[in-house]
Amino acid sequence: MAVETIEQRSTSTVRKLAPRYRVLLHNDDFNSMEYVVQVLVKTVPSLTIPQAVSIMMEAHTNGIALVITCAQEHAEFYCETLKNHSLTSTIEPDE
Repeated sequence: MAVETIEQRSTSTVRKLAPRYRVLLHNDDFNSMEYVVQVLVKTVPSLTIPQAVSIMMEAHTNGIALVITCAQEHAEFYCETLKNHSLTSTIEPDE
């Protein structure tokens, strides 16, 4: 009598998450606080006005503030849009 061995293979797929990036807003002495808040809310639709005010104040006080952490493509878009509105912005990998 022969004994059969049945081998089960794992069918689960491991999904690797896309690397996330931080969009940073740098303080400037050129734009009004109201303008910065307005641009933040228009550029990043998920931000509320109170969140935008908080980001603007953090950049004003500390020189830099985190706007949002997201996929690289979105981060690049937000950064470029902020720059197009004369705000200083950079992105960096979220480690």
